[in-house]
Amino acid sequence: MAAEYKEISPSAPAGEQLLNWIDNRFPLSKLYKEHLSEYYAPKNLNFWYFFGSLALLVLVIQIISGIFLVMHYKPDATLNAAGVPVAFASVEYIMREVEWGWLIRYIHSTGASFFFIVVYMHMFRGLIYGSYRRPRELIWLFGCGILLVMMAIAFTGYLLPWGQMSFWGAAVIVNLFAAIPIIGPDLALLIRGDFVVGDATLNRFFSLHVIALPLVLLGLVVAHIIALHEVGSNNPDGIEIKKLKDASGKPVDGIPFHPYYSVHDLMGVGVFLMIFSAVVFFAPSGGGFFLKYTNLIPADPLVTPAHIAPVWYFAAYYSMLRAVTTEFMYVLTAAVWLAAFHGIFRAGFGTQGKALVLGGAVVGSLMMLGLDAMFWGVVIMGAAVVILCFLPWLDRSPVASIRYRPTWNKYLYGAFVINFFILTYFGVLPPSNISTRFSQFGTLFYLGFFLLMPWWSRWGDFKPVPSRVTFTPH
Repeated sequence: MAAEYKEISPSAPAGEQLLNWIDNRFPLSKLYKEHLSEYYAPKNLNFWYFFGSLALLVLVIQIISGIFLVMHYKPDATLNAAGVPVAFASVEYIMREVEWGWLIRYIHSTGASFFFIVVYMHMFRGLIYGSYRRPRELIWLFGCGILLVMMAIAFTGYLLPWGQMSFWGAAVIVNLFAAIPIIGPDLALLIRGDFVVGDATLNRFFSLHVIALPLVLLGLVVAHIIALHEVGSNNPDGIEIKKLKDASGKPVDGIPFHPYYSVHDLMGVGVFLMIFSAVVFFAPSGGGFFLKYTNLIPADPLVTPAHIAPVWYFAAYYSMLRAVTTEFMYVLTAAVWLAAFHGIFRAGFGTQGKALVLGGAVVGSLMMLGLDAMFWGVVIMGAAVVILCFLPWLDRSPVASIRYRPTWNKYLYGAFVINFFILTYFGVLPPSNISTRFSQFGTLFYLGFFLLMPWWSRWGDFKPVPSRVTFTPH
């Protein structure tokens, strides 16, 4: 069937004629209406909702600055005439010789940290307001996928400067995969491309960082936004605004995203850019958290740094990895048996169910005590991220937003944030008995927060949820 063309008056302004010509061939006006001018968002969104648009802004900053860096960077681990790795020398060339190269590099390195800051804040907003609950489970899953790909991009990009911390950090993390039974050594060899971290590893990581992973990330971001605009945005009250509409079919508690929130977000963008610029120009290293000082030394496979620490946004998970010692496995085994006893005596399982739970506890205990603690450290480190994907099904609270949950929930969420900061802090410090103990308690709290959520999320007295969003004009 031939396409239906929309005709306008030949005397119409040139701009309208051009737009009509485009609309007859590409749904530009339709996309504008569906995703901006006629996309209705709740009228009570607060500052927590800045971080979604800020994440998109930082993504654009990272892509543009990355393109300019790639123009001058050489992924080559061989030594030049001065005995310096070519990759490291190319970064120094960008910093010292390329016009405004230092600024581009600092924008990209600072942007990596700010990307994780705004995404962590964005996810925490979803956590406290229940943005992962029905019908937004798929939005949350796309978001968790974005976080995982971001981590992969950050990890592969961290090797590219080919400094001491880059080299040895990559060597340590890749060697962790070798702890996986049976397939571990081959998997580590596949990732490295060689028996040691070298030129093959650098080129593989460069290809993943520049081409493959960003394409996956962009696809997930588009899917995330499409899914969001399909079911609509959540709000601090956790109320579905689509349930109450006026005679024209528009939500009575909603307002068009454009111009209201597009202009509203400009305030958040302005504040963000001021903070971002201040860090780029006055503290690009972030006190050693954004750029490791050890990474200013060329990579040397023969000299191991005194302390190998990850970048801050990986530190909490690295702390969980180091927390898993042989003695800690006994604690985890005891936790498995406590869960098994609960299933046997409290959960109301039948005879077959009790037998399965008991058999699972026995097998789990044998695996935990029979396999190396390093393997379980890798498992727990990965589980700490993957468990976020199951949040829509772990939360059994009758209300979505923390506003209408028991007051003690706010203290619990506050403790969760403090615990994450403590894990991050000890993750960047050299290992010690004190840091190990704190990391172990922090790991148990982190995992317990999610694994016990089906029970604690239902406890307490819940406040009545209003039928309409609470909103005070300002």
